Amino acid sequence: MRILLFLATNIAVLVLVSIIFNLLGLEGILAANGVDLNLGPLLIFCALFGFGGSLISLFLSKWMAKRGTGTYIIEQPRNREEQWLLDTVRELADEVGIGMPEVGIFPSEAANAFATGWNRNAALVAVSSGMLQRFQPAEVRAVMAHEIGHVANGDMVTLTLIQGVVNTFVMFLARIIGHTVDRVVFKTERGYGIGYYVVTIVAELVLGILASMIVFWFSRWREYRADAAGARLAGSGAMVAALQRLRAEQGLPQDLPGELTAFGISEQLKEGFSALFRSHPPLEDRIRALQQG
Repeated sequence: MRILLFLATNIAVLVLVSIIFNLLGLEGILAANGVDLNLGPLLIFCALFGFGGSLISLFLSKWMAKRGTGTYIIEQPRNREEQWLLDTVRELADEVGIGMPEVGIFPSEAANAFATGWNRNAALVAVSSGMLQRFQPAEVRAVMAHEIGHVANGDMVTLTLIQGVVNTFVMFLARIIGHTVDRVVFKTERGYGIGYYVVTIVAELVLGILASMIVFWFSRWREYRADAAGARLAGSGAMVAALQRLRAEQGLPQDLPGELTAFGISEQLKEGFSALFRSHPPLEDRIRALQQG
């Protein structure tokens, strides 16, 4: 659900930006002569606001993750298990050449883990207490290697840039649609009527949902890359075993908070059209890719 909340937040930002545009009178500034849209300045404004929302989300990602999951950050290990986890992450981070991430444990019976952070050298990786209790050490190490793979690949930054581009064109196209409908359907000759504002907001909502399929596609693709990184760091057998254990536990509730699921290790299976809005590929496909690779 992490990606759903991430995208919902972005759509909410787009709608909020529309209201700000209207209150500040920026829509008038973006009209070349009160009749036609000034597309150049419009695109620049949309890019500024579109990327701005994504960047804010990126910079707040660690804070949101800690707050949303109740993650306990290991600073001074309290037992051998925490010491082992800290040493394991340090070893994996050194192997891929990134800075030591913060390491945490969040309270959840479901087997899950996530990575987040705006900088590959200042990231956060966390694992659920349920996974630590039930998984074998080699399997937990493989999961941590998967998350370190996300960090090393710069997936958070790449997702932010993709979301920024998506936001930009959703805002841009929504205003073109609103302008066209206002002129053709509502026959507004100069300035903007109520039809423009209503259609623009509705178009942003619809386009935002459709465009989110691009973000979900990238999220699925990067899971394969993170699995491959986990296999290189922890061994293909251990990575496959971890995914098989996750598949066996799919009946358990995946209670990782909504804003973090896209950066986690697993997701419940979805089928049909909803598969286009899935942040993770099916575990069977991920296992097959590792076995064939």
